[in-house]
Amino acid sequence: MSELLKGKIAVVTGAAGAIGYGICQVLLENGATIVATDLPGEKLDAFAEDLDKLAQGQSMGLPMDVTNVDSVATALDETLSQYGQLDILVHNAGLAHVSKIIDMDIEKFQFLEKVNVEGTLIVLKETGRRMIEKDAGGDIVIMSTKNVPSPSAGFGAYSATKAACHQLGRIASLEFAPHDIRVNMIAPDAVFSEGKYKSGLWDLVGEDRMRARGMNEEELHQYYRERNLLKAAVTGRHVANAVLFFVSRQSPTTGATIPVDGGLPDATPR
Repeated sequence: MSELLKGKIAVVTGAAGAIGYGICQVLLENGATIVATDLPGEKLDAFAEDLDKLAQGQSMGLPMDVTNVDSVATALDETLSQYGQLDILVHNAGLAHVSKIIDMDIEKFQFLEKVNVEGTLIVLKETGRRMIEKDAGGDIVIMSTKNVPSPSAGFGAYSATKAACHQLGRIASLEFAPHDIRVNMIAPDAVFSEGKYKSGLWDLVGEDRMRARGMNEEELHQYYRERNLLKAAVTGRHVANAVLFFVSRQSPTTGATIPVDGGLPDATPR
Protein backbone atom coordinates (compact mmCIF):
# COMPACT_ATOMS: atom_id res chain seq x y z
CA MET A 1 0.00 0.00 0.00
CA SER A 2 1.25 3.47 -0.94
CA GLU A 3 1.29 6.41 1.48
CA LEU A 4 0.91 8.98 -1.29
CA LEU A 5 -2.34 10.27 0.24
CA LYS A 6 -1.72 9.35 3.87
CA GLY A 7 -3.59 11.69 6.21
CA LYS A 8 -5.92 12.95 3.45
CA ILE A 9 -9.70 12.87 3.82
CA ALA A 10 -11.55 12.32 0.54
CA VAL A 11 -15.29 12.62 -0.07
CA VAL A 12 -16.68 10.86 -3.16
CA THR A 13 -20.19 11.66 -4.41
CA GLY A 14 -22.24 9.11 -6.35
CA ALA A 15 -19.80 6.54 -5.02
CA ALA A 16 -21.84 3.33 -5.13
CA GLY A 17 -21.18 2.32 -8.74
CA ALA A 18 -18.44 1.20 -11.12
CA ILE A 19 -16.44 4.43 -11.37
CA GLY A 20 -17.07 5.29 -7.73
CA TYR A 21 -15.81 1.90 -6.59
CA GLY A 22 -12.66 2.25 -8.69
CA ILE A 23 -12.00 5.71 -7.26
CA CYS A 24 -12.54 4.65 -3.65
CA GLN A 25 -10.38 1.55 -4.12
CA VAL A 26 -7.42 3.43 -5.61
CA LEU A 27 -7.57 6.28 -3.07
CA LEU A 28 -7.72 3.75 -0.22
CA GLU A 29 -4.73 1.89 -1.66
CA ASN A 30 -2.80 5.15 -1.57
CA GLY A 31 -3.54 5.91 2.07
CA ALA A 32 -6.54 8.23 1.95
CA THR A 33 -9.51 7.93 4.28
CA ILE A 34 -12.73 7.75 2.25
CA VAL A 35 -16.17 9.18 2.91
CA ALA A 36 -18.35 7.44 0.30
CA THR A 37 -21.62 9.27 -0.32
CA ASP A 38 -24.68 8.33 -2.34
CA LEU A 39 -28.44 8.28 -1.94
CA PRO A 40 -29.46 6.61 1.34
CA GLY A 41 -30.46 2.97 1.28
CA GLU A 42 -29.27 -0.61 1.09
CA LYS A 43 -27.01 0.06 -1.90
CA LEU A 44 -24.95 2.62 0.00
CA ASP A 45 -24.88 0.46 3.14
CA ALA A 46 -23.60 -2.58 1.21
CA PHE A 47 -21.05 -0.41 -0.62
CA ALA A 48 -19.70 0.94 2.67
CA GLU A 49 -19.31 -2.63 3.96
CA ASP A 50 -17.35 -3.59 0.84
CA LEU A 51 -15.01 -0.62 1.27
CA ASP A 52 -14.37 -1.56 4.89
CA LYS A 53 -13.28 -5.01 3.72
CA LEU A 54 -10.66 -3.36 1.50
CA ALA A 55 -9.17 -1.28 4.34
CA GLN A 56 -10.77 -1.77 7.73
CA GLY A 57 -11.58 1.43 9.58
CA GLN A 58 -10.36 3.62 6.71
CA SER A 59 -13.73 4.57 5.25
CA MET A 60 -17.33 5.39 6.06
CA GLY A 61 -20.55 5.77 4.11
CA LEU A 62 -22.75 8.83 4.39
CA PRO A 63 -26.05 9.59 2.64
CA MET A 64 -25.99 12.57 0.30
CA ASP A 65 -28.48 13.86 -2.25
CA VAL A 66 -26.47 16.28 -4.36
CA THR A 67 -29.62 18.15 -5.43
CA ASN A 68 -30.41 19.08 -1.82
CA VAL A 69 -28.35 21.83 -0.18
CA ASP A 70 -29.09 20.64 3.36
CA SER A 71 -28.15 17.04 2.48
CA VAL A 72 -24.81 18.09 0.99
CA ALA A 73 -24.07 20.47 3.87
CA THR A 74 -24.92 17.82 6.47
CA ALA A 75 -22.63 15.21 4.89
CA LEU A 76 -19.72 17.64 4.59
CA ASP A 77 -20.20 18.93 8.15
CA GLU A 78 -20.32 15.36 9.46
CA THR A 79 -17.07 14.66 7.60
CA LEU A 80 -15.44 17.68 9.23
CA SER A 81 -16.84 16.74 12.63
CA GLN A 82 -15.51 13.19 12.32
CA TYR A 83 -12.09 13.91 10.83
CA GLY A 84 -11.45 17.63 11.30
CA GLN A 85 -10.49 18.20 7.67
CA LEU A 86 -11.67 17.95 4.08
CA ASP A 87 -8.82 17.60 1.59
CA ILE A 88 -10.33 15.98 -1.51
CA LEU A 89 -13.77 16.02 -3.10
CA VAL A 90 -14.45 13.83 -6.13
CA HIS A 91 -17.81 14.73 -7.67
CA ASN A 92 -18.96 11.60 -9.48
CA ALA A 93 -22.75 11.81 -9.08
CA GLY A 94 -24.66 12.13 -12.36
CA LEU A 95 -27.48 10.76 -14.51
CA ALA A 96 -28.05 10.01 -18.19
CA HIS A 97 -31.11 9.93 -20.45
CA VAL A 98 -31.47 8.80 -24.07
CA SER A 99 -33.79 10.79 -26.35
CA LYS A 100 -33.65 12.68 -29.60
CA ILE A 101 -34.35 16.40 -29.28
CA ILE A 102 -37.69 16.25 -31.09
CA ASP A 103 -38.86 13.51 -28.71
CA MET A 104 -37.42 15.01 -25.54
CA ASP A 105 -39.53 14.82 -22.38
CA ILE A 106 -38.98 18.24 -20.81
CA GLU A 107 -39.48 16.93 -17.28
CA LYS A 108 -36.77 14.27 -17.79
CA PHE A 109 -34.44 16.91 -19.20
CA GLN A 110 -35.13 19.11 -16.18
CA PHE A 111 -34.39 16.19 -13.85
CA LEU A 112 -30.97 15.68 -15.47
CA GLU A 113 -30.42 19.40 -15.24
CA LYS A 114 -31.20 19.26 -11.51
CA VAL A 115 -28.76 16.41 -10.84
CA ASN A 116 -25.95 17.15 -13.31
CA VAL A 117 -25.98 20.95 -13.20
CA GLU A 118 -27.58 22.09 -9.94
CA GLY A 119 -26.01 19.14 -8.10
CA THR A 120 -22.57 20.19 -9.33
CA LEU A 121 -23.18 23.80 -8.35
CA ILE A 122 -24.32 22.81 -4.86
CA VAL A 123 -21.37 20.47 -4.31
CA LEU A 124 -18.88 23.08 -5.54
CA LYS A 125 -20.48 25.83 -3.48
CA GLU A 126 -20.65 23.87 -0.22
CA THR A 127 -17.25 22.22 -0.62
CA GLY A 128 -15.51 25.40 -1.75
CA ARG A 129 -16.91 27.42 1.15
CA ARG A 130 -15.73 24.89 3.72
CA MET A 131 -12.29 24.48 2.16
CA ILE A 132 -11.85 28.25 2.06
CA GLU A 133 -12.92 28.54 5.72
CA LYS A 134 -10.43 25.82 6.75
CA ASP A 135 -7.69 27.70 4.83
CA ALA A 136 -5.77 24.49 4.14
CA GLY A 137 -6.18 24.25 0.36
CA GLY A 138 -7.74 21.23 -1.28
CA ASP A 139 -8.46 19.31 -4.45
CA ILE A 140 -11.77 18.96 -6.26
CA VAL A 141 -12.16 16.62 -9.22
CA ILE A 142 -15.30 16.79 -11.39
CA MET A 143 -16.38 13.74 -13.39
CA SER A 144 -16.96 15.11 -16.89
CA THR A 145 -17.39 12.99 -20.04
CA LYS A 146 -16.12 12.58 -23.59
CA ASN A 147 -19.59 13.85 -24.59
CA VAL A 148 -18.56 17.41 -23.71
CA PRO A 149 -16.17 17.79 -26.70
CA SER A 150 -17.83 15.01 -28.74
CA PRO A 151 -21.59 14.70 -28.13
CA SER A 152 -23.66 11.81 -29.47
CA ALA A 153 -27.01 11.89 -31.24
CA GLY A 154 -29.76 10.89 -28.84
CA PHE A 155 -27.62 11.96 -25.90
CA GLY A 156 -28.59 15.63 -25.91
CA ALA A 157 -29.83 15.85 -22.33
CA TYR A 158 -26.72 14.17 -20.94
CA SER A 159 -24.27 15.98 -23.21
CA ALA A 160 -25.74 19.43 -22.55
CA THR A 161 -26.05 19.08 -18.79
CA LYS A 162 -22.60 17.53 -18.41
CA ALA A 163 -21.16 20.36 -20.50
CA ALA A 164 -22.65 22.78 -17.95
CA CYS A 165 -21.20 20.65 -15.14
CA HIS A 166 -17.79 20.80 -16.83
CA GLN A 167 -17.99 24.57 -17.27
CA LEU A 168 -18.85 25.06 -13.60
CA GLY A 169 -15.70 23.14 -12.77
CA ARG A 170 -13.62 25.44 -14.97
CA ILE A 171 -15.13 28.54 -13.36
CA ALA A 172 -14.49 27.10 -9.89
CA SER A 173 -10.84 26.57 -10.84
CA LEU A 174 -10.58 30.32 -11.49
CA GLU A 175 -12.36 31.37 -8.33
CA PHE A 176 -10.80 28.86 -5.91
CA ALA A 177 -7.17 29.11 -7.07
CA PRO A 178 -6.27 32.02 -4.72
CA HIS A 179 -7.10 29.67 -1.83
CA ASP A 180 -4.85 26.84 -3.12
CA ILE A 181 -7.92 24.82 -4.08
CA ARG A 182 -7.42 23.05 -7.39
CA VAL A 183 -10.36 22.02 -9.55
CA ASN A 184 -9.80 19.57 -12.40
CA MET A 185 -11.92 17.33 -14.61
CA ILE A 186 -11.82 13.72 -15.82
CA ALA A 187 -13.49 12.82 -19.16
CA PRO A 188 -14.01 9.06 -19.47
CA ASP A 189 -15.64 7.11 -22.22
CA ALA A 190 -17.91 4.14 -21.41
CA VAL A 191 -17.10 2.36 -18.16
CA PHE A 192 -19.37 -0.67 -17.83
CA SER A 193 -18.23 -2.19 -14.54
CA GLU A 194 -15.54 -2.41 -11.89
CA GLY A 195 -15.36 -5.54 -9.79
CA LYS A 196 -18.91 -6.58 -8.99
CA TYR A 197 -20.22 -3.04 -9.47
CA LYS A 198 -21.96 -2.17 -12.70
CA SER A 199 -22.29 1.35 -14.05
CA GLY A 200 -25.55 3.01 -13.03
CA LEU A 201 -25.37 5.18 -16.13
CA TRP A 202 -25.17 2.14 -18.41
CA ASP A 203 -28.02 0.49 -16.52
CA LEU A 204 -30.07 3.49 -17.67
CA VAL A 205 -28.93 3.74 -21.28
CA GLY A 206 -27.38 0.38 -22.17
CA GLU A 207 -30.50 -1.26 -23.58
CA ASP A 208 -31.16 1.71 -25.84
CA ARG A 209 -27.55 1.74 -27.09
CA MET A 210 -27.74 -2.02 -27.81
CA ARG A 211 -31.07 -1.66 -29.59
CA ALA A 212 -29.89 1.34 -31.64
CA ARG A 213 -26.84 -0.61 -32.86
CA GLY A 214 -28.46 -4.05 -33.11
CA MET A 215 -26.01 -5.51 -30.60
CA ASN A 216 -26.05 -7.67 -27.49
CA GLU A 217 -24.17 -6.62 -24.35
CA GLU A 218 -20.84 -8.21 -25.24
CA GLU A 219 -20.99 -6.80 -28.78
CA LEU A 220 -21.67 -3.34 -27.34
CA HIS A 221 -18.64 -3.62 -25.06
CA GLN A 222 -16.55 -4.72 -28.05
CA TYR A 223 -17.86 -1.77 -30.08
CA TYR A 224 -16.59 0.70 -27.46
CA ARG A 225 -13.23 -1.07 -27.29
CA GLU A 226 -12.80 -1.04 -31.05
CA ARG A 227 -13.71 2.61 -31.53
CA ASN A 228 -10.76 3.99 -29.57
CA LEU A 229 -7.22 4.16 -30.90
CA LEU A 230 -5.72 1.90 -28.23
CA LYS A 231 -8.54 -0.68 -28.48
CA ALA A 232 -8.82 -0.40 -24.70
CA ALA A 233 -11.66 -1.35 -22.38
CA VAL A 234 -11.87 1.66 -20.05
CA THR A 235 -12.27 0.65 -16.40
CA GLY A 236 -13.12 2.34 -13.15
CA ARG A 237 -9.50 1.92 -12.06
CA HIS A 238 -8.31 3.75 -15.16
CA VAL A 239 -10.53 6.68 -14.21
CA ALA A 240 -9.34 6.44 -10.61
CA ASN A 241 -5.68 6.61 -11.68
CA ALA A 242 -6.41 9.91 -13.41
CA VAL A 243 -8.08 11.17 -10.23
CA LEU A 244 -5.01 10.08 -8.27
CA PHE A 245 -2.73 12.09 -10.55
CA PHE A 246 -4.65 15.28 -9.77
CA VAL A 247 -5.21 14.80 -6.03
CA SER A 248 -1.62 13.72 -5.36
CA ARG A 249 -0.48 17.04 -6.86
CA GLN A 250 2.18 15.58 -9.10
CA SER A 251 2.13 18.79 -11.14
CA PRO A 252 0.94 22.37 -10.54
CA THR A 253 -2.31 21.92 -12.46
CA THR A 254 -5.82 23.33 -12.18
CA GLY A 255 -8.66 23.85 -14.65
CA ALA A 256 -7.44 20.89 -16.72
CA THR A 257 -9.12 17.79 -18.14
CA ILE A 258 -7.65 14.29 -18.48
CA PRO A 259 -9.41 12.15 -21.12
CA VAL A 260 -9.68 8.48 -20.13
CA ASP A 261 -11.02 7.05 -23.36
CA GLY A 262 -8.33 5.02 -25.10
CA GLY A 263 -7.91 7.84 -27.62
CA LEU A 264 -10.94 9.26 -29.40
CA PRO A 265 -9.95 11.63 -32.22
CA ASP A 266 -13.44 13.19 -32.32
CA ALA A 267 -13.14 14.06 -28.62
CA THR A 268 -9.85 15.93 -29.00
CA PRO A 269 -10.41 19.56 -27.98
CA ARG A 270 -10.44 21.97 -30.90
